[in-house]
Amino acid sequence: MSSLILRTVVPLLVSLMLVFSIFVLFRGHNLPGGGFIGGLIAASAMALYLISDGPALVRKAMVIHPISIAGLGVVAAALSGIPSFFVGKPYLTGLWWLPEDIDIHMVATPVVFDIGVYLVVVGTITAIALALEEWR
Repeated sequence: MSSLILRTVVPLLVSLMLVFSIFVLFRGHNLPGGGFIGGLIAASAMALYLISDGPALVRKAMVIHPISIAGLGVVAAALSGIPSFFVGKPYLTGLWWLPEDIDIHMVATPVVFDIGVYLVVVGTITAIALALEEWR
């Protein structure tokens, strides 16, 4: 059983970590960070919630099973390379859907790939943490 202080602080801390993981995910497109680091931060938030409240509440809080999240990430990352075939480029060539004079870099295939990596990391690490906690 975890302490009252931990159970009180964890919801706020998990919320902040998840928001920060999304920030790192989208910041990583042009600067250090990205899908892998953002996914690790989000998975760490889930692990902290797991330590605080146990696997039953984490599974209840996660609407989608962690393995399904990881599978969705693999599909998203794989599909992010398909648009390059339509313009005659090699698979996984980065494409931007806005003209170059518009300075918005978030509408691009590399962002979809990063989101896929993020989902794979979150799903995989959370599934491993849940399995280890339930096995214990």
